[in-house]
Amino acid sequence: MTKALTVAKWEYIEKVRTKTFLIGLILMPLMMVVFGVVPSLLASRPDTDTKSIAVYDETGRFVGPLNERLKEKYKLPDGQPNYAVRDLGMERRDIDSVRELAQTLVLSDRVDGFLTIPESILETGKVEYRSQNVGDVRLIERVSGTLEELIRERKLIDRGVNPDLIRQLETSVEMKTIKISEKGTEEESGFLEAFFSGYIFIMMLFFLILTSGQLLVRSVIEEKSNRIVEILMSSCTARDLMAGKILGLSGLGLTQMFVWVGIGLSIASRFSINVISPEHFSLMLVYFVLGYLFYAGLFVAVGSSATTEQEAQQITQYVTLFLVFPIVLAIAVIQNPDSTWIKVLTFIPLLTPTFMALRIPIQMPETWEIVGTVVVLGLSSWAMISIAAKVFRIGILVYGKRPTIAELYQWIKVA
Repeated sequence: MTKALTVAKWEYIEKVRTKTFLIGLILMPLMMVVFGVVPSLLASRPDTDTKSIAVYDETGRFVGPLNERLKEKYKLPDGQPNYAVRDLGMERRDIDSVRELAQTLVLSDRVDGFLTIPESILETGKVEYRSQNVGDVRLIERVSGTLEELIRERKLIDRGVNPDLIRQLETSVEMKTIKISEKGTEEESGFLEAFFSGYIFIMMLFFLILTSGQLLVRSVIEEKSNRIVEILMSSCTARDLMAGKILGLSGLGLTQMFVWVGIGLSIASRFSINVISPEHFSLMLVYFVLGYLFYAGLFVAVGSSATTEQEAQQITQYVTLFLVFPIVLAIAVIQNPDSTWIKVLTFIPLLTPTFMALRIPIQMPETWEIVGTVVVLGLSSWAMISIAAKVFRIGILVYGKRPTIAELYQWIKVA
């Protein structure tokens, strides 16, 4: 164990002093903030200029109310209307000439878009919008939403109902969600809090495995190619060398995690954001440690059996997909965390830590599931570390040819 700790100390100090690590320590949280916050700020930024929309209304009943309603509902920061409607029906009546005029106006940037309201809008609810930029979701949603209001009001008027009375009777409902547990405790919790608790856990595990796992593989491949491993093996056993590498590079990854978690908690406390309860945190920490050990053993086995860094990267890319897979199914897991197929997937060791991270904040699994998954993941981690040690013992000294599946089986069997 003394030799393993010596190797761990050397691996940690050697990597923690590099400029790459120090830059990544600050750059990664900054990038996450930039990629997560800046797009939202840009998307929510109000317009600065009035946008003009050319409208041809075949019914002649919506263009005027649409213009008034848009001016009433949406304004620029300086108080000017956000949207201005230009009625092309007042200029030309022939649809072909209207479209020709509208295309000229759009292409010359005199209007931002051209809206056609057909005669059948009350029956079909379909309109047509043409523009050089059909990705302006805000404009499209606001115009379509306002048209929906006008159509609803028109139908009420046609049936002799006063739309003002309907608006007075309408009441918006704000639902407050309270999460209850079997212990009888209650806490206010919404979708975003529950989702991001699991999402943050998965991303932390992903980055820890990606950074320390890749370093682990690269370290093994580099020492194999330089034949340094032969000198190291003369001073310590393969198990000591493997344990030292896992401990040292895991410590490196955990250093990153602690810094990032500290930054995250300081931001959360600054804005009074409740990230995760202490009860959930302690349980998810168990899955975090066991999940990391499982993947660390897998990366060691991959690194020691590969002959080149390119080979190892190709294999590890497929391994890391198992960490991304639960994010794809996150919505389905959150909506129905107790479905049979989700429970089955939870007992697959490659998916256990991430699936449980999604389920625990939403709805605490039953006791037998928690005990069962912890036992399965613990045994799987121990088995993977044992297999990795056997593969590492032989593979670290094998050069030139990547072993076949049959050869790997023989290494595990005889080592």
